[in-house]
Amino acid sequence: MNKKAILLAGGAGTRLYPLTQIVCKQLLPIYDKPMICYPLATLMLGGLREILIISTPKDLPMLMDYLGDGSRLGIRLEYAPQPKPEGIAQAFLIGAAFLGDAGASLILGDNIFYGKLDFYRAALACDLGAYVFGYQVRDPERYGVVEFGPDGRAISLEEKPKIPKSHFAVPGLYVYDQRVVEFCRG
Repeated sequence: MNKKAILLAGGAGTRLYPLTQIVCKQLLPIYDKPMICYPLATLMLGGLREILIISTPKDLPMLMDYLGDGSRLGIRLEYAPQPKPEGIAQAFLIGAAFLGDAGASLILGDNIFYGKLDFYRAALACDLGAYVFGYQVRDPERYGVVEFGPDGRAISLEEKPKIPKSHFAVPGLYVYDQRVVEFCRG
């Protein structure tokens, strides 16, 4: 497995305002640790040890102060700014030099995964293709939605559709082969 990870910790945190005026959303506590620890743990449980954290220029110093270079966690962390959030493809372009010729997993910094991660490890073990995961919800119009074909392959992705094509929300965890940056430049 030649894969690295990108943790996208951007966004203005407007729904958590005014707290996010003074602290990065991903550093707000969830139970006994900052929110960012949960997606980091998911990446680590998947066996990923080289992680690029992308966030706003305002929030990066707070994240760097808290996490450092990752050595105390047994990982290597790098950081990059995303001045304006323009989507996941932009995150891969920002992280192109970091990724080099490696495949990548991208996780959103405000999502929490729990339970067994066998599905994730299996996707990481594949060297060709891309994986998007779906989680069945009652109100898909509130989320990014993935439509799967009969063979389980993703057919379409749509952000907060008025008329959803499925009830599967995209939970913010992706796995791509080494061509991802090339496709994003596409």
